[in-house]
Amino acid sequence: MAIQVQAEPTPNPNAMKFTANQVLFEGSKSASFKKGDDVDHPLAKELLALEGVDNIFGFGDFVTVNKQMDADWDSILPEVEAAFDRVYE
Repeated sequence: MAIQVQAEPTPNPNAMKFTANQVLFEGSKSASFKKGDDVDHPLAKELLALEGVDNIFGFGDFVTVNKQMDADWDSILPEVEAAFDRVYE
């Protein structure tokens, strides 16, 4: 079954939360990465490679993507969805 992801806004207009129907980040600790970090998590690596993404925070079945101030969600959202598809196909 393909991954299903629900996007929802957060109180921060530069952050969007993506909740999946499966575990994205294993373990009891949260994961936080910023652009330029050396990342070995497949989804985190894909998301940070996207133009306009500044950093991400993940735990369990969700990841919050923070965009750069001058980036536009309209161009980032389809890329985030494609990143999920590439990692969890």
